[in-house]
Amino acid sequence: MLDIKFIRENQKLIEKNNKDRGVKLDLGRLLELDEKRRAQIHEIDLKRAELKKSSKVKPVPDEIKKLKKLGETIKKTESELAKTETQFKELLQKVPNLTHADAPVGGENDFKILETAGRPPKFDFKAKDHEQLLTNLDLIDFERGAKVAESKFYFAKKDLVRLNQSLISYGIDVLSGHGYTLVETPDLAKNKILEGIGFNPRGPETQVYSVENTELSLIGTAEITMGGYHADEVLDLSRGAKRYAALSHCFRTEAGAYGKESKGLYRVHQFTKLEMFVYCKPEDSEDMHAELLSIEKEICDGLKIPYRVIDIASGDLGAPAYRKYDIEAWMVIKNDYGEITSTSNCTDYQARRLNIKYKNPDGSSEFVHTLNGTAIVTSRFPLAIVENHQQKDGSVRLPKILQKYMGKEEIR
Repeated sequence: MLDIKFIRENQKLIEKNNKDRGVKLDLGRLLELDEKRRAQIHEIDLKRAELKKSSKVKPVPDEIKKLKKLGETIKKTESELAKTETQFKELLQKVPNLTHADAPVGGENDFKILETAGRPPKFDFKAKDHEQLLTNLDLIDFERGAKVAESKFYFAKKDLVRLNQSLISYGIDVLSGHGYTLVETPDLAKNKILEGIGFNPRGPETQVYSVENTELSLIGTAEITMGGYHADEVLDLSRGAKRYAALSHCFRTEAGAYGKESKGLYRVHQFTKLEMFVYCKPEDSEDMHAELLSIEKEICDGLKIPYRVIDIASGDLGAPAYRKYDIEAWMVIKNDYGEITSTSNCTDYQARRLNIKYKNPDGSSEFVHTLNGTAIVTSRFPLAIVENHQQKDGSVRLPKILQKYMGKEEIR
């Protein structure tokens, strides 16, 4: 979340930013609640000081009555403050992060194309989409996945299992080469951690599965667990940023997903992902964001996937993101580009909610900046590989970088 003092002093900037991001929020009401809570806190502090001062001498009967009344007043004001704090916090957490000055302003389709790598393949035969290819090769079973779980769950089989494992191994090797610490995270997290990261674990708009009768939810990304990893800590960043390569299963309800984009592996309820997560000093976060994007491009270049890099527009940013880049691969199923990775700089938005700071040389502490980025995901990466490297007979030629992991050159 943003610092309320910053919001107070930059009301017009916040109003414009909310408008650019399509966020409707009563900022005036938030500032009213802020003023009210500060007044209540001040009143409580004064009365507590008075109570403390009076307790230093032996009270007479009239004084006892006065002290009792003072205690009741404090208790009543504290109760009122608790209600004000709840309303205040609810509104404050709805204020999105600021937006990078270079990010395009607009909605979902107003992104800016920053670069294109490779060209969409030109087949001399009628290309199949990945669902046709994988089904014909007996590598995937959506029908039984729906029978056992529900629609959009699936069984991966035979060489698709090997391909998924090979992709993860490849991603781990790339990230290890860049000095990222490998972590395998829990698949569940407390709802307060989800809220701190910026996910909504409750309500009809949630994208996560909650566990009934608990305060736990299945995670949609290791960004959640890794964001909570250092919650309520003061980090030593004197030797540089903390970089993590986090492996987890991911679960998403994909509420509202429909149409061509929901076909096959493009939108599914469960997958495995290797996620990059970084804690750094504020002055380093732009460079770290560039590093995350560079690693994502390195991974895609190695897999010989044609792609483009886009700068996401303000109205399509999630609340925590200050700036976000997507890599979109060429996909037969869409006859267009589709997202396979994203990387976001969340500045101190998540760290402020999760109370994660770093220590300065002078002993003072400040909130860290957090960043995240997709390295490998076992849904859209196999999709892009199978569709772009398919052959006329329905087999798939594996990218050279994966052949050593798979122990073969083709899937057939």
